[in-house]
Amino acid sequence: MNTYTIEKHEIKIAGVSTRTTNAEEMGSNGRLPQLWETYFSGGTAAQPYNQNSHLIYGLYTDYESDATGAYTVILGHEVNVDPASDGVAYAVVPASKYRVFTTRKGPVYEVVAEAWGFIWQYYMDSSEERAYTGDFELYDGSNFDPTNSEIQIYIAIK
Repeated sequence: MNTYTIEKHEIKIAGVSTRTTNAEEMGSNGRLPQLWETYFSGGTAAQPYNQNSHLIYGLYTDYESDATGAYTVILGHEVNVDPASDGVAYAVVPASKYRVFTTRKGPVYEVVAEAWGFIWQYYMDSSEERAYTGDFELYDGSNFDPTNSEIQIYIAIK
């Protein structure tokens, strides 16, 4: 899997959200498939406050502790205003240094699960530490093919 390090500015993300854990997502109580259905059926991409609406963010934020605790996932887009008054989820991800992991091309649910397995193992074996300030998957919605996608996953590091 290709990886590299990059620094990014603060990012503001708005969209639909849920709170979950990795244990729930690996079992039969996973909330993420329903969140994706809500994203696609709710017109999230068409909101007027979205910037670069072709880029879909799967933001992991508000970590309870680490990879074993609860966290919030927001599926949405970068914005420059807080649309919270519209009843949407909103989060500010602080500027950070990121380790970027690029998946192979393949079925989206397969390559994303494979990548997260790789990432968890990577941080068990690495001296590099996760910051848990906000991690995100980045999807290019302009040519999104769920049967053959390549995704980038940004992990905030200390």
